[in-house]
Amino acid sequence: MDNKLIEKPVDSDEVSLKELIKKIIEWKNYLVSQWKIIVIVGVVGAILGLTYSLIKKPIYTATLTFALEDEKTGTGLGGALGLASSFGIDLGGGGGSIFSGSNLTELFKSRSMVEKTLLSPVNYHGKIVSLAEMYIQNNKWRKNWDNNPRFKNIVFLPNSDRKYFTRVHDSILGNIYQNLSKSSLSVAQKDKKIAIISMDVSSNDELFSLYFCQALADQVSKFYINTKSKKARMNMQILERQVDSVRSELNGAITGVAVANDNTFNLNPALNVRRAPSARRQVDVQANTAILTELVKQSELAKVTLRKETPLIQVIDSPILPLPKERFGKLKGILIGGFLMVFLTVLLLSVRKLLKEL
Repeated sequence: MDNKLIEKPVDSDEVSLKELIKKIIEWKNYLVSQWKIIVIVGVVGAILGLTYSLIKKPIYTATLTFALEDEKTGTGLGGALGLASSFGIDLGGGGGSIFSGSNLTELFKSRSMVEKTLLSPVNYHGKIVSLAEMYIQNNKWRKNWDNNPRFKNIVFLPNSDRKYFTRVHDSILGNIYQNLSKSSLSVAQKDKKIAIISMDVSSNDELFSLYFCQALADQVSKFYINTKSKKARMNMQILERQVDSVRSELNGAITGVAVANDNTFNLNPALNVRRAPSARRQVDVQANTAILTELVKQSELAKVTLRKETPLIQVIDSPILPLPKERFGKLKGILIGGFLMVFLTVLLLSVRKLLKEL
């Protein structure tokens, strides 16, 4: 009794395994019987893959690497800045690092920087056009706009003033920005231990990748320099105006001393009151000289501070023609096209057989 109970599941397992093997053989024979269809579809898929690889334009990538200089105020300059601050002048030596690290990478990908770059002038086929126009021509958008009165006369001139743009201009620039930020523009710090940032611009036009990469780096560098050194530049301009004003007053006081001395030449010693204007002019000369000396010192310190903060982005490697390109290879197209078509054909044949059995 016990032996029969033990043998039953074994027999059941053997039957199930036999049925499974039988089913596999049946499916194999069925697919083999359809080999002509599978082969024909596979060849068609390979041809389609080959055609795609021939039509697909290569992707050109322009790479620019740069280092961010985030130099803090050194001890040597700190004493000079302290002396200037004692006279109530802030030379801006304590500039912050609001664009350091990840903040700077986001600045490169910001819509404002990208759109300003798109309005930069470039030489394209012997004509000076904006990068936005170059992008539109490369993607053949203007052909679709010929029959649309809203877009037909839209032109992006180099260095156009953004405030005169219409909603249509904004919409087009927005679409270009979305396309570039999603698939073409990449800015990243490849190694957190190394303060070198790499920017990649990819497109199917070699010149656009090169021009856009260089123009974006220049645009961000100018904005970064102007923003971070703005305070030091303003202080330097104020000091320069004060120096010019005091120097003018000093020159006037020196001239006044000379005139007063001429008026008192061979003056009777008993008439000392007439020497008062000359004495007052002498005091003005001494006071203006002292003020001018301090202002000149502070002005020179401001220039040193501005020079110190100006070189903020140091380019290490710039893109050079010819750019590296990535093609969709012919062999890759044949293999992928053939495999996908064969896979889909086998799947459809299997579904059809299952439906017939049901």
